[in-house]
Amino acid sequence: MNTFRTPAGGLIDRSKRLSFSFDGKTFRGFQGDTLASALLANGVHLIARSFKYHRPRGILTAGSAEPNALVAVRRDNARYTPNLRATQVELYEGLQAESQNRWPSLAFDVGAANSLLAPFIPAGFYYKTFMWPRRAWKTLYEPLIRARAGLGRAPPAADPDRYAGRYAHCDVLIVGAGPAGLAAALAAASAGASVILCDEQSQFGGSLLTDTEAVIDGQPGEIWRRTTLAALVRAPRVKLLVRSTAFGYFPHNLVGVNERLTDHRAAPPANQPRERLWQVRAREVVLATGSLERPLVFPGNDRPGIMLAGATRTYLHRYAVRCGTRAVVVAGCDAAYQAALDLHAAGVTIAAIADPRREASGPWSDFARRAGLPVRPRTTVLATLGRLRVSAVHLGRTDSQGVVRPGSILPCDLVLMSGGYTPSVHLFSQSRGKLLWDDALQAFVPGSAAERTRSAGACRGIYTLAAVIEDGAAAGAAAAETFQQAPPPKHAATTADAFLGTLPVRARAARQKAFV
Repeated sequence: MNTFRTPAGGLIDRSKRLSFSFDGKTFRGFQGDTLASALLANGVHLIARSFKYHRPRGILTAGSAEPNALVAVRRDNARYTPNLRATQVELYEGLQAESQNRWPSLAFDVGAANSLLAPFIPAGFYYKTFMWPRRAWKTLYEPLIRARAGLGRAPPAADPDRYAGRYAHCDVLIVGAGPAGLAAALAAASAGASVILCDEQSQFGGSLLTDTEAVIDGQPGEIWRRTTLAALVRAPRVKLLVRSTAFGYFPHNLVGVNERLTDHRAAPPANQPRERLWQVRAREVVLATGSLERPLVFPGNDRPGIMLAGATRTYLHRYAVRCGTRAVVVAGCDAAYQAALDLHAAGVTIAAIADPRREASGPWSDFARRAGLPVRPRTTVLATLGRLRVSAVHLGRTDSQGVVRPGSILPCDLVLMSGGYTPSVHLFSQSRGKLLWDDALQAFVPGSAAERTRSAGACRGIYTLAAVIEDGAAAGAAAAETFQQAPPPKHAATTADAFLGTLPVRARAARQKAFV
């Protein structure tokens, strides 16, 4: 029984119940769940152990930025994949997942004794300790270190799956299918450009999949999302790639995209490749990669049950999961208030909203107070308690002299934290673009570009929904207009180009069928 599942809502298919296992124990979920959301729905927060000290680790985020919840997924001895993020593993019937880096079990890990030795094994101690006596390196130190190194393990049998490759050209490549990416794709396609739109998630929409109260052009955001997708599907020169991660930006607007084809299926077709590597040469690239929520730093912020505030909203609205029953919210920005209000409306008790800022003022804090939530300005977390999951937080208050005075200890099984959002500029940096520091955002944003690329939406520090959509549409239209006015960019021959150039005409034509 999914104890923490809400009775209604979410984008899951409640008519399709799925059975899966984690560390040999059977659980239930629904079609549309990730492994992380299904485990949270069953009240499971302990997912992994840390690498060095084997400290308990839980789910922190709801997407690809997850640092803690690494698991292995098994289909058979050959199809055993370690170090997958539970937040990205899509649930299917019969999925078998297991935790890593623990013995004999996740709840009782002998390796946790390393925590007692922490004062004696600081970072870098290995380079001095294991050099003497010299002969001991080969006979003692190296075998022991190799036995303990790594998180997951490699499968014992050879990989039987196939992996495909494809080359593609397009006028405009758009990375990210949130509001900005969808608006950019629609604008570019309307201008007659050939478009490839890729997104790493299983559904297009980005933040619209979470923000249930969004209104666009006078209609709910979900209606706008579906209408826009339908228009893109009908467009003759648009290619949509879901479950596709743009992982590299190479010279002359060559972008590498990894498309996962079968990992989300219980019984993949025997003749279908498991993954496809796209090498896309684009005249123009629009980066709509969004932003990442920043965690807060306080003692014990790594316990299971401590999560990003935005992630809990995603689990609530997209997967219909309440991540706990009693929460303390640490609000380094106004977004945390929104999460507190949403969880409160879903029946989660908000024990306190601790705001480290001097003045907890503004519309969101006013909304919280009117809802009866206890808002505590100038309050921070001094410590967290709990062994396998957070059980309480120790709060402290900053006095008028700037000294933090110890305060109350509040029981809870969930801690939400948010330190604001940082634009996702990874691909822009890979393209050799220059970053600029934005003092108001306290983050780097895209500056001057080295390639024919432009950024749109949250990845350049624009966060209000209306402005994001407007910025995305402007970027898509500008990209389409630029390629129409300028000749195709000249570039040096790459390995892929050289290979295509050596093929016979007939073979080359066959390869060109993959081009958009």
